[in-house]
Amino acid sequence: MASLDTWTLGEHVHDGVTHPTYRKGEGPGVIVIHEVPGITPRVLAFAEDVVRRGFTVVLPSLFGRPGAPFAPAEVARSFAQVCVSREFTLFALHRTAPVTLWLRSLARSLHEELGGPGVGAVGMCLTGGYALAMLANAPVAAPVVAQPSVPLPLGSARRADLGLSPEDLDSVRRKVDGGCQILGLRYEDDMAVGSRFATLRRELGDNFIAVEFPGRQHSTLTEHRQEAGVERVLEFFADKLRS
Repeated sequence: MASLDTWTLGEHVHDGVTHPTYRKGEGPGVIVIHEVPGITPRVLAFAEDVVRRGFTVVLPSLFGRPGAPFAPAEVARSFAQVCVSREFTLFALHRTAPVTLWLRSLARSLHEELGGPGVGAVGMCLTGGYALAMLANAPVAAPVVAQPSVPLPLGSARRADLGLSPEDLDSVRRKVDGGCQILGLRYEDDMAVGSRFATLRRELGDNFIAVEFPGRQHSTLTEHRQEAGVERVLEFFADKLRS
């Protein structure tokens, strides 16, 4: 099983907010944003796949215990952290999570260092929409939205909401109109995703590329990993980040 022992521990600071980061690899930059409960061994295994394809990967640790396995106790601990933190939003409509300001800063820093057309970003589950939010004001050239689940799908409005402020959604639309594409992954009957893929198709048109799998499972790249989905993400990064 993959271990964080081979990754370089650092930190990134923006506007007084500090989060640890783990870094490994060489090549264009990719930010892998973990899901609940944190940087689990299977999140790390996906990140190692990205490293092996020739990318510099940065794993921010936003909540949870880095390296801890996926387990009910870890999920409960992570949700407790998220619920009391002002960086995250779980229920708000038409609002961008404050933590995405820190993630945008991380993307700018990585791009300034490595150059190229931009950086890649992948969010999963609770963080699934963050890669889209980063596109609004950061040099993100390859955003991947994996099973976006926030706002939590309670009621039809939240099921459809992208977790973006109106201003950020306008910014995303402008970048998409300029040719940027967004890759999305989900299981077709995943209730946590709600109707967000329909919203993405409506708002972004053909530049939203949906990769969908049959079934009711959830974590397309980690706990319920689909090899075809992982390969599609790696191809997307290679296509968009190697100019």
